[in-house]
Order: sequence, then structure tokens, then C-alpha cells
Amino acid sequence: MGSDDRQTHLREEHVYLADVRCGARSRGWSEVRPAPVFGLVLVRHGLLRVRTEGAEYLVDRASVYVEQLGREQQFAHPRGADVFTEVVLSEPRVAAMLGDDPEIPEGLVITTPRLALAHRLLLSRARAGADPFELAERTTLLAHGVFAQLAPVRASSGRPGSPVARRRLADDVRAFLATDPGAGLETLARAVGVSPPHLSRTFTEITGVTLTAYRHRLQLAAALDRLGQGERDLALLANDLGFSDQAHMTRVLRATAGLPPGRLRTLLTSPAGTPRTEPADRRDAGPGSPPGG
Repeated sequence: MGSDDRQTHLREEHVYLADVRCGARSRGWSEVRPAPVFGLVLVRHGLLRVRTEGAEYLVDRASVYVEQLGREQQFAHPRGADVFTEVVLSEPRVAAMLGDDPEIPEGLVITTPRLALAHRLLLSRARAGADPFELAERTTLLAHGVFAQLAPVRASSGRPGSPVARRRLADDVRAFLATDPGAGLETLARAVGVSPPHLSRTFTEITGVTLTAYRHRLQLAAALDRLGQGERDLALLANDLGFSDQAHMTRVLRATAGLPPGRLRTLLTSPAGTPRTEPADRRDAGPGSPPGG
């Protein structure tokens, strides 16, 4: 599509997320090339035209282009350079979202207000340094929302049907996380036998919180117990509890408990139950964090 300036936010086995600025060299049609991936193109600035094996689509801010791996396609940029979000999914992940049907849909989806908001929140969280689990969950739900517009019957297949089955699914996930709080979204979905989007949507429906938020609550509780015992090796603590790194743990503890690890340790180990004034502990600060963070 031209010369790309690409910022990759997530690169996992089944999910890829990037913020792309495409500096188109001309406004005419590109060469015909097969699509190298299965992906979603969500334009945020500019206008994109796509030709693909007899069909032509106009992609703007209120639409999503769903490209199919291997399909020959051309692109044109009638307003010059474009800015868009790119989501790339593996074929197994797409099939799992669509009732394990190997036929992958292609075409244009008109976005709903909910999809537009989910898209921007995903980017906001990615730019804020959200951990891979949260980005994978948000990206997967966004993609599923697109498929629900394109192939609604297939997108809804495979979801637990009865309230009892949905409750059992949520309980199974909670039991798994109790022993492995750092498990990834793909691992959890395989463990309970549903697709990642069905897992996330069902869990939120039953518990009232997202999987990401629930994992953070488990990690917070475990971190408070360890800090209350005087744990000072915060890098080890972050690794043991499944955080991506020490800085990530610090951000989560600040967001959920209102204090960084060092302050929480002081509060929990103080005989009076109130924080003592102490020098900033550099070990509490992740890379780029202020002392005591």
C-alpha cells in the first residue's frame, strides 16, 4: 500500500496489532498482489479504495476492510497518505471465531458506535503500555465484533448456550487462573474449550469484569500478601505473579490499590497500619519510573 511507517503494539502467535501511516506514492492503483495475511484494516485518516477479484470497496473511518489471505488485491489512496489500524489474525484464530468453519469471510463492514469506541480504546490502551494479555483480549473482541457484522450466525456459534454452562465456564477459568495467574488468553481458551472471544464475553457476562481486570485483582491480592510479608525483590515478585515486568506490576498496583509497591509494603508491615516516611526505594521503580514507583 505504499511506504509504511508502522508501530507494532502486539505481536503474538495468533494476534498482531499495529498503528500504520501509509505514505502513498501516487493516487492511482497499486500493482495486483495477493494478500500476505488475513487481516482487518480500520482507517482513521484518509480514504482507501480496494479492488479484489471482481469486487471494489471504499474504506473510510466508519468502515472496516476484511482482507482474506491469498486473495489478489489492489489499493488506491484518493486523498493521499492514510492512517489506519491493522489487525492480523492467524487462520486458526479466525476459524475458532467462526464456528470452526474454514471458509473465511471477506468484504466491508460498516462500523457500529460500539466498534468505533472499542477500536479507539484499544489504541489508547496500547499507547499507554497495556500488557499483552489486555491487548490480546481487546483486539480479539474487536475482531469478533467485526465478524458479528459480516457473518452473525457463524460468529455466535460455539458460545455456551445455557446459564449453567456459562457459569461453569467462568468457574473453570477462575480455577485455572488460581494456579496460573500469568496464563495467556490462548492458553485459557484452550483449557476451557471455547474461542477467545466467547471466553472473554462469557466471563465478563457472568462475573461483571473483564478477564484482564480479574487477573489484575488476583495479582493484586497475591502481591499484597507477599508485600505484607516484607518482600523486597520486586522483579522476582513481578515474575512470580505473571506480570510482564516490574514496571507493569507497579502500574497495576498504582491503578488498583492507589499506591506503588514500596508504599504498600510500608503500609502492610507498619505496626500502626499507616505508612511511615521512608527514603525512596529504587528497587520499587521499574524502568522509567520515578523513585518509589
